[in-house]
Order: sequence, then structure tokens, then C-alpha cells
Amino acid sequence: MNVVNKFKETLVSVLPVMAIVLVLGLTLVPVEKDVLLRFIPGGLFLILGLTIFLIGVDMAIQPMGERTGAELTKKRKLWLILLTAALIGFIVTVAEPDIQVFANQVQKVFPFVNKLLITFVIGIGVGLFLMIGLLRSVLNLSVKIVLFISYLILFTVSFFIPESFIAVAFDSGGATTGPMTVPFIIALGIGVSNVRIDNKNSFGLTGIASVGPVLSILIYSIVLNKTGAFSSEGVTAGTEVLQKAQGGIFSVFFAPAGEVFKEAVISILPIFVLFIVFQLTLLKLTKRQVIKMIIGFVYSFTGLTIFLIGVNGGFMQAGLELGKKLGEAANLYGGWWYVLLIVTGLIFGAIIVCAEPAVWCLSEQVEQVTGGTIRRKVLLLFLAGGTALAIGLSLWRAVAGFNLRWILIPGYSIALLLMIFCPEVFSGIAFDSGGVASGPLTSTFVLSFTIGASSGALGHSDSFGVIALVAMMPLIAVQLMGIIYKIKTRGAR
Repeated sequence: MNVVNKFKETLVSVLPVMAIVLVLGLTLVPVEKDVLLRFIPGGLFLILGLTIFLIGVDMAIQPMGERTGAELTKKRKLWLILLTAALIGFIVTVAEPDIQVFANQVQKVFPFVNKLLITFVIGIGVGLFLMIGLLRSVLNLSVKIVLFISYLILFTVSFFIPESFIAVAFDSGGATTGPMTVPFIIALGIGVSNVRIDNKNSFGLTGIASVGPVLSILIYSIVLNKTGAFSSEGVTAGTEVLQKAQGGIFSVFFAPAGEVFKEAVISILPIFVLFIVFQLTLLKLTKRQVIKMIIGFVYSFTGLTIFLIGVNGGFMQAGLELGKKLGEAANLYGGWWYVLLIVTGLIFGAIIVCAEPAVWCLSEQVEQVTGGTIRRKVLLLFLAGGTALAIGLSLWRAVAGFNLRWILIPGYSIALLLMIFCPEVFSGIAFDSGGVASGPLTSTFVLSFTIGASSGALGHSDSFGVIALVAMMPLIAVQLMGIIYKIKTRGAR
């Protein structure tokens, strides 16, 4: 574990975004000084918190997942593997910091949505599809077939829900796979596949698991619709999301500290209890290993608390305000202001995806699988272009208000069509990468920025969908990489 490297990863992730916000907020799009003054310590809290959190993940969450997967497979009891996978998926998802932030955003726009309930619904979806993903791995089924059937069911159900909630459902799939969920799911898949001869069975597990929350939210919205929750009054009441923080510059960070502390406890405690249960029944780690795990959980809890304080205290507020100012200017003056808004989104997209720590891990993985044929820099270039386009389209939709299906259905259709021509291992990596690309910055700052832009331009929030588009683009980009690799390999032969 290299603490300095972890700090550098998070620093590179957040600083470019902070620089762009400060430049625009002080020049072309003046943002209130108190908002910018809160934004700076908010960003610093986010950097510190995410660094400590990721150190804890490396010390406790990831080793726990890998060991659990290996030990479960050695038991040779399929029902035990599947039942444990469902429980793990639910608990780890509820503990995901991105989900905490995402649930808050949804509740602000749709006040009839219960934050705790929607978190549990998302967790149930992840648990069920993680179970399906591990079943595929154990039975050595084709990841392409499982993904194709899953998305066919998903899009069929999507035609029976209210239009205003489709973006929320698809966003939940990207928000689920964050800094806690992804390492644990990948580690669990590796633990299962390492017991088998074919280690490539671990690819695609994250992609399959991310289908679950989308489908569960779609079903949840059907139930809500039958109760009349999606009345125009109910939705309109939740569109005022740009509430100014009250109090001094630093008081806004510590005033909600009690609530943040409670959220962190709710997130970490279930998975810690799960660790104790596994230690007594399955893992049987040494005393030294147990102490290291406990220290890792303390790091995770501390980091998550600091992260949430930074996000809620000033980081998201600046994104909301900047997006609102740009949206208002585009609505009033049009022309180049629309261009500036979308170009800003394109820049955010290119920077954020290249700065996400999990994306660097993915690029290393692809380079190793292809023996260097597909180089890391080329993959990052494709992912940066795809993510930039996703956020640009999200901002265009935020200010124009067109139907999200016009982008999602063609995009996912192309991704599913590419599976026919793409090597299976790359299809698995591609659908895994969809969750990897939509990390902490997307679910916090970028989502807030698009909500602000939509509110400024249209007078109401029509901005959910940005995480869904960011999660969709890598499916196309990485599979194109796979097809290029396939063509090059045939040429070499």
C-alpha cells in the first residue's frame, strides 16, 4: 500500500475540476464569493477523505472480498455461494458513498422518494444480479448471452414507467459501482475464478451487477406510479435544489456533522458486522490479519465521514451554482453561451474519466490482456472522448429537455450489436468499465453541475441521466478496442 500514490490519484482527480470552477467562477460566470470560498475547503476535504477511504478499501474491503470468494468456492456448495453473494451485494451497495450522494440528489428532485428505501431497493438489485453474475462464472456461461438477455428485459420494462424517472433508474446503475462496490465485486469475482482454471470468468461481473439497480428502480417506479406519487405537484415541489448554504464559511461543514457521522456509521457498520460473521464461520484469519482488517475499517469510516463533509459542505454547491449561472446565460443570450456550457461539460468529461483511479486500473488490465497490442494511452483517449461526449450530450439534454431514450436506446443497441464482433473477454471488460468510468466525481460534481444547468435554463431540473450516459459510452469504446485487437491479431497470424 502506497499512501503517497493514493493521495496523488485523488489529487489529480479533483484539482483540475477545482481549477476550472475557480477560473470560470471568477471571470466569465461570476459565482458568489462565499460559494467559492466554501468550494475550496470542500474540495480539500474531498481529496483527504477519498484518500483515506481508498487506503481503508485496500486494507480491508478488497482482501475481504477476494478471500470470501475463494473460500466460498472451495465449499463446493452453489446455494451457499449465491446466497452469500446476494447478501454481500446488498450490504456493500448500501455502504457505497456514491449511493449516499445519489440518493440525496434524487430526494431533492423527487421529495416523495424515501432516501433509505431507494438505497435498499438499489442494494437488492445489486445483490440479485451479483448472484446471477457469480452463477454465470461458476457455470462458465457466456457473458454476452447473460448481458444481452438482461438488457433486453431492462429496456422492455422501461417502457412501462414514467418518463421523468427513466434517467434516475439508469443513473443508479452507474452510481452503484463506486469506490467501495467495485473493488469488492472485482475481488469477489477474482476469488471465485482463481479456484477455477479460467481466470477470465471474473470479467463482466461488475457489468452484470450494475444491471440490477436499474431494473429494481424501474420496478420501484412502477409501484410509485400506481400510488399516484408522480403527480405534477409532487415532482414540481422537488425541483428547487439550489438552496444556499447558511452560516459562516466553515460552519456549513460542521453544522451537519452529526447527520454525516450517522450516514457513515450506517454505511460501514453492516459490512464490518459481515466481516465478523465471515471471520467466525468462513475466513479464519490470523490475529495479525484481523487487526489489519479492523484498522482498514477505521480508515474507511474516517475517510467516508470526511468525504461526505466535503461533498455536502461546499463541493456540490459550487457545481450547482456554476451550472445554474451558465444555464441562465445560455437561456437569456443563447449563441456562444450554449457553446460555452457544452464545451465546459466536454472538458469536465475528458478530465474526470482520465483522473478516475479505477480507470487507470482498467487500462492496465486491458494492456496486459492484449500483450501491449492495445496501449494504455489509446484506451484512455477513447474513454476520454466517449465520456466527454456523454457529458456534452447530458448538458444539451439538460437545457433542451429532449427524451433521454433518444440517446440511451441507440447507444445500448450499438453496444449490444458490437458484442457480436467483439472478443468475449473485451465485452466483459467493456461492461465492467461502464461502472468504473462513473466514479465519485461524476456522481457528485458533474451531476450537480447538470442539475444547476437544467434549473438555470429550463427553470426546473431535467438533468438526471448524466451518470447513465457516462456509464454507457465505455461499453462502445472498449468493445471498439476489442475489435481492433481482433483485427490486428488476425493480421499478425
